[in-house]
Amino acid sequence: MDKVDIGLLSLVATLVLLALRLPIGIALALVSFVGIAAITSVGAAWGIVSTIPYSFVATWEFSAVPMFLLMGYLAARTDMTGGLFQAMRILLARVPGSLASASVGASALFAAASGSSLATSAALSKIAVPEMLRAGYDKGLATGTIAASGTLGSLIPPSVLFIIYGIFTETSINQLFLAGILPGLLSMAGYAAAIMIWVRRDPSIAPVPAETIPLREKLVAAARSWPAVVMFAIVVGGIYGGIFTATEAAALTLLFATLVGLGRGRMRLADIVPTMRETAKTTAAIFFIAACAKTFVAFISLTGLSNQMVTAVGAAEFGPWAFLAAVVVIYLVLGMFLDPVGIMVLTLPLMIPMVESYGMDLIWFGVVIVKLLEIGLITPPVGLNVFVLAAVIEDKVQIGRIFAGITRFLAMDLVVLALLIAIPSISLIVPLTMR
Repeated sequence: MDKVDIGLLSLVATLVLLALRLPIGIALALVSFVGIAAITSVGAAWGIVSTIPYSFVATWEFSAVPMFLLMGYLAARTDMTGGLFQAMRILLARVPGSLASASVGASALFAAASGSSLATSAALSKIAVPEMLRAGYDKGLATGTIAASGTLGSLIPPSVLFIIYGIFTETSINQLFLAGILPGLLSMAGYAAAIMIWVRRDPSIAPVPAETIPLREKLVAAARSWPAVVMFAIVVGGIYGGIFTATEAAALTLLFATLVGLGRGRMRLADIVPTMRETAKTTAAIFFIAACAKTFVAFISLTGLSNQMVTAVGAAEFGPWAFLAAVVVIYLVLGMFLDPVGIMVLTLPLMIPMVESYGMDLIWFGVVIVKLLEIGLITPPVGLNVFVLAAVIEDKVQIGRIFAGITRFLAMDLVVLALLIAIPSISLIVPLTMR
């Protein structure tokens, strides 16, 4: 059998294994081993499978992943989320849908301290959803806001997805972080606009509080959010100024989060152990998938399938806009069933050669990909953010009601996605100033 045919057959086999609910890491490793053995020998397959995963994961860049994850868990455990939400609630008290808008703002700030969409959704769900429901907010608005705004953790730096994308595509993680700033702020503004439009059309879904907040109380509230602001400044300011790398920024912000938690008396040394245990579990899952995916990349390269696809696309005169449309459709469909890391490692080995053949900027393409992965986090039937939220609030709101509340935010996400594709400078203007 021809190498390319083996590659095509392996893609079909991978999809079948995923449909049978086999974990994506195991599916990729199994297909890679069998495929390499078919092309070379069993001995060569063992050699590749036993060496590539370690050499890939044991890199300087990957060490940022557990540090950013641990930072997020520490921020959640030390109730940094509560301070952020209360600060935004007071500052936006007279805005229509103030609690929902406050949740979006708090999610953006917490995203700067966690780098994870799921962590952001889980942290805000504990505080913001109960408070909105007590204030008489519509259940769909309350839960939809948190599920959608939690996705900001993927775009606003630091972002674990950007780190993984940067390692797989060998692009600058620093520039990816900077490229995510404006798209993240644009997404945040889009969510706030969706809330205001929704509330203005039906004021009953978000009662406006009668209280007037004194200026002094607003200033005090703003001061409560200083830890998250400082962490964001360390990551973005340090990277933009060329002071340190993303990995060094992760170490520094982790140290800062630990000292703040201990200094404010909201964390004991005994709390660090369970937090590190949670981090280790999440890190192990990410590293396992990434290592297996790298083995799959080596196998695909061995088959020559990527080069064959680039040649075929060029011969068919498949234009860049048609290619981008295909990417959007593929990611939106996969986002309904797979987690973001799984989608990325499954598709990038085939897509990146074609992206390069079209002369597209890999930094800009990374932002588009992460935005698509964000949308997948709130798209039924899987929608990981939705199920995380439902678990945290102990199913007080039905899943169907949450998904119904997300529809307006999904529509805004598609608008933002269209802008990011049509105007690449939104993503590139900040990193270009750094070059």
